Amino acid sequence: MTLKIISSQEIVYEGDAKSVTLPGGKGQFTVLDHHASLISTLVKGVISFTSAEGKRDIEIEEGIVDVDNNIVSVCIY
Repeated sequence: MTLKIISSQEIVYEGDAKSVTLPGGKGQFTVLDHHASLISTLVKGVISFTSAEGKRDIEIEEGIVDVDNNIVSVCIY
């Protein structure tokens, strides 16, 4: 799947990911390849994802995520 993480200042990450774990407003959840479409708020925590380069963690304050057509779009602020 494609993962895009952006902030108001920069593109934090854009590339392929095997899995993405996000700090949702109702609890942590993981998105895998071909996940069902969803939109969620994000709370303070860590976005963890695994790509071909390995595992990476990004700390966030809050944001939103949209999952659709195997694209995970995250806007952090």
